[in-house]
Amino acid sequence: MRAHEAGALHGNDAAPTWLPYPSDVNTLIDGLWSRTTRRTEDGAVEVGGVSVARIAEEVGTPAFVLDEDDFRHRARAFRDAFAEAFRPLAGADVYYAGKAFLCGAVARWVEEDGLGLDVCTGGELAVALRAGFPGERIALHGNNKSLAEIRRALEAGVGRIVVDSLDEIDLVDAIAAELGLRAAVMLRVTTGVEAHTHEFIATAHEDQKFGLSLTGGTAFEAVRRVLAAEHLDLVGLHSHIGSQIFDTGGFEVAARRVLDLVAQVRDELDHTITQLDLGGGFGVMYNTQHTPSTPEALASGIAGIVEKQCHELELEVPHVSFEPGRAIAGPSTQTLYSVGTVKDVRLGGPHHRVYVSVDGGMSDNVRTALYDADYSCLLSGRVSEEQPEVVRVVGKHCESGDIVVKDEYLPADVRRGDLVSVPVTGAYCYSLASNYNHVPRPPVIAVKDGEIRTLIRRETEEDLLGLDVG
Repeated sequence: MRAHEAGALHGNDAAPTWLPYPSDVNTLIDGLWSRTTRRTEDGAVEVGGVSVARIAEEVGTPAFVLDEDDFRHRARAFRDAFAEAFRPLAGADVYYAGKAFLCGAVARWVEEDGLGLDVCTGGELAVALRAGFPGERIALHGNNKSLAEIRRALEAGVGRIVVDSLDEIDLVDAIAAELGLRAAVMLRVTTGVEAHTHEFIATAHEDQKFGLSLTGGTAFEAVRRVLAAEHLDLVGLHSHIGSQIFDTGGFEVAARRVLDLVAQVRDELDHTITQLDLGGGFGVMYNTQHTPSTPEALASGIAGIVEKQCHELELEVPHVSFEPGRAIAGPSTQTLYSVGTVKDVRLGGPHHRVYVSVDGGMSDNVRTALYDADYSCLLSGRVSEEQPEVVRVVGKHCESGDIVVKDEYLPADVRRGDLVSVPVTGAYCYSLASNYNHVPRPPVIAVKDGEIRTLIRRETEEDLLGLDVG
């Protein structure tokens, strides 16, 4: 018989080697929390001038709590850092990757702060358009775009459709012909560079579903076909090497390979490619294992790489764009939970594990189960003088693998009714949320200057039952 897939997680109550014993279990660790998060005199965590106790009372738990000042500060930091680093070259644009987290308010913030918006489905495009986001500042991604998605994007005047296959070239060209317009397209190329990250979020190695391979000439053939198409304009080339990346090493190899294609197109097709999108994937700090780079360090490092590679290939430096999502949205948000059952499980001999069950779980954060992601957490409704104890924070779902935080120190007196916050949940948590076990999804609220504003309301049982027409 096969062992249960969660079995390897059982039987060890020792803290992992990377998890330091806290000198004060109540401390907010620098880098894990949004810029306005602090503890008040009564011991409760406050974000955006709003106590988590007030949020729990007025909004309920679980809830995604988004620090608006933090989100917008990070967006502007990326905008400014890349603009400054590439100013001596051909300039750079930043597109917010909406797949990390998108709603109408976020689309408006991104637009107001001067970023473009990267969407990858018709649904994300619909959110952007309803928010009034300018079509020319939208990029549409996707490895399997439907005819309806392509048509709607062209009708909305999106600034670029990132073409992902040879077949899609013909589809976009045909729909553009029907509409009597020319479509601006980029070609997504796979460079064979694999980011040092989880297999499911490394996106530039050859054996995966995205893009047009440089190997065997597929990407070059795609360029040739786009240039020959009557209703397509080749905007440039696109490369994305993965997610949760902490340095510029992978970008150096990827940029070189994409620029080699730019040089080949110049030499063999007599065409100059003037734009290059190097994707995003910049990493964030989920716990003390992680040391992310700053926007300024990333921007200056990549600018140096692009300039050097272009010089060696005798190319004009192209206009470059980037697509951070996680690095903007992730640290801006914490998830607030209420504690229910606390269970001390004896594993035989001296070994035991403390399970702290909260009122959410894998329906609002599936990343631990999906990517083996590591999160931190904090007792946020009060401070405690008790000794730290390693716990495992788990959800309420009918799955042994329903784990929110695999290992973290909480005070030994954590109990039913306590509030626990999990930081850095702004990216790929609500976006990946589900109704597993028919649990309604939590709300997303924005906090700023002592005010609470609902961005996405809490789902109700009526919402769930309303879809059941059988």
